Amino acid sequence: MKGMTFGKKAALALTGVSGRQLEHWAAAGIIRPSVKSAAGKGSRREYSFQDLVALKLAKRLRDEGISLQKIRKSLAWLRRHFPEIAAPLAELRFLTNGEDLFVLDRDPEKILDTLRNGQLVIALALGELIEDLRGDLKKLAIPKEETILAAGRTFTVLLTPGLEGEGCTAQCVDAPAVVSQGETEQDALDNLVDLLERLASPGTASQTGEPSMP
Repeated sequence: MKGMTFGKKAALALTGVSGRQLEHWAAAGIIRPSVKSAAGKGSRREYSFQDLVALKLAKRLRDEGISLQKIRKSLAWLRRHFPEIAAPLAELRFLTNGEDLFVLDRDPEKILDTLRNGQLVIALALGELIEDLRGDLKKLAIPKEETILAAGRTFTVLLTPGLEGEGCTAQCVDAPAVVSQGETEQDALDNLVDLLERLASPGTASQTGEPSMP
């Protein structure tokens, strides 16, 4: 996963975080996109895989009843005491009893209570969370088969979502060189139908240099 970047749509799809949470957490400085921040309306922000891990863990903490204020307070404490750790939410193991938040440091015998209070009940295993995220990422890019009608014929199509969860590619199984793209699955299918119908018109392929119909 190293080197991969993910847009906003991918971050939402892979972590289960809502769009409102994503915006608020970035504005509050809890989790910001580390690859590229938004630079105005309509600009693209880019998250690393580590950012996705942090987002998924933050959501899990919220689901377990930890308030955003406590998460923010914990992160501030961790950043003061562990300045060498760039992304505490993605690198440390957390525990919670639903009210308080704890973190295990690199010494397994030592428990750091980031809020100085409470008892341990629930362990949030980072390794398991990362494996779940990797599995979801693989599923995101699995092609699925569809059929379309174009130029009076039925074609089989493979639809492949973008690895970043944005956009989709449609490839005609009967003519593998015929490929289209779109922002959504339906856009990609519609574009492929248009392309196949153009290719079916006499002389179109030779004039445009596009692959001919089988």
